[in-house]
Amino acid sequence: MSDQEQRITDAASKTLGTLVGTLLGSCVITDAMENASGPDARDDTMSFKMKVNLHTSIGDYDRIQSDLKELVLLRNNLVHHFIDQHDVWSLDGCRSARDTLTAAYNRIDQHFEQLRSWAEHMDEARRLAAEFCQSDTFHDLVIHGIAPDGSVDWAAAGIVRTLREAAAELAVDGWTQVDAAGRWVAERHPDHPPAKYGCSSWRQVVHESRLFELRYRDVDGKRVAWYRTKHTQRKPHQ
Repeated sequence: MSDQEQRITDAASKTLGTLVGTLLGSCVITDAMENASGPDARDDTMSFKMKVNLHTSIGDYDRIQSDLKELVLLRNNLVHHFIDQHDVWSLDGCRSARDTLTAAYNRIDQHFEQLRSWAEHMDEARRLAAEFCQSDTFHDLVIHGIAPDGSVDWAAAGIVRTLREAAAELAVDGWTQVDAAGRWVAERHPDHPPAKYGCSSWRQVVHESRLFELRYRDVDGKRVAWYRTKHTQRKPHQ
């Protein structure tokens, strides 16, 4: 059974009042309600979670809540009290019952159209989000740390991760030759070239990231760049 089928089965076993409470607690929210919710538990595994909500002002939320409560009361009244309230054995009673049912139908139809509009907007939001998650822009943002405007989040950049991997393999006394690391990365991670991050060389990547120490040494009469990861010094306890 799919997740959608399971949700349909679960919903079929709940009362309308319970479903309205679920809708107001999860799909229709205010900014204050969202800020009050705690952060999700995290571990070292990279994962993504998408949740689509309808954000409203507190005033609109109160109005929606009142309207949906009215719908629940309308349903309960039709199911449990309609026959008691109308003399269906008389012509006048039947006319009154007909008018009540017509008014109830119109009100239910208004609620239905509103709920359908919400569902259509939420489905469209999910569709657009799914398209974005499959785009090169999203891939660059998550894998490479490159924002749509071209700016680089160096702490999350894929090229920084590969330079750290290279350092773990090639470091001598804690320092790694920049050009050697560049060749190592190019062979194993060709999708992370400096140009992708707006840099013309591996030395520029090391410099622009601000996450590595950069030092130059003379090797066989040549000035060679070396790098190592910066280590944050802990402040002593007071």
